[in-house]
Amino acid sequence: MDGEAPVKKNSDLPVRVVSAIVMLAVAGTALRLGGWWWRGFAILVGALCLAEFARLVLRATEKPLNRIAGTVFGTAYVAIAVISLASLPLGVVLGIVAIVVATDTGAYFSGRAIGGPKIAPKISPSKTWAGLGGGMLAAGIVSAGTFAWNTGELAMRPMLFIAFAIGAMLAVVAQTGDFFESWLKRRAGMKDSSQLIPGHGGVFDRFDGLLPVAIIGALLWGMHP
Repeated sequence: MDGEAPVKKNSDLPVRVVSAIVMLAVAGTALRLGGWWWRGFAILVGALCLAEFARLVLRATEKPLNRIAGTVFGTAYVAIAVISLASLPLGVVLGIVAIVVATDTGAYFSGRAIGGPKIAPKISPSKTWAGLGGGMLAAGIVSAGTFAWNTGELAMRPMLFIAFAIGAMLAVVAQTGDFFESWLKRRAGMKDSSQLIPGHGGVFDRFDGLLPVAIIGALLWGMHP
């Protein structure tokens, strides 16, 4: 069994790469066009996420009240995230997406390089504290870099450190979203939220970290003077 796993991963790699390129191209085009193109894309992604969320809830419990409560929560959760993504300035959306990508990338590489204690092995066996730290560091750097790029100021000043801290905090939020979906999938007895995206699972699998970051990002933007 141990010898077969790498072969399976290698065979899936071309499919994963092609799927990732297509997803990036579609999302990037929608962002570039902006307006209702972007809003329509956000609504479509939200609808697919909600459908997969509801499927997980139905598989996770047979109690009618729990199913209703889970579906209502999922609807509110996804809807608020979609409204946030659709209403924020595109520059802010790009920053949010960059922070989530940096979190996943930093967590992946630092987790594999350092290893160490798991955060919650019963929920997500691959997540380590080292990975979380690497994700926070990468997200903080991206956030501070985005702030410096937008303001044109590279000098060390309080706002640069605040931007770093915000990015690191949003990395924790992204990982929380990831853990939440992993918990729900374990309750449902499912490896992926669906098989809609070849090599990647479902739409909810790809956007589980972005949803809560979009919500918190919108709140932070609303507080921005």
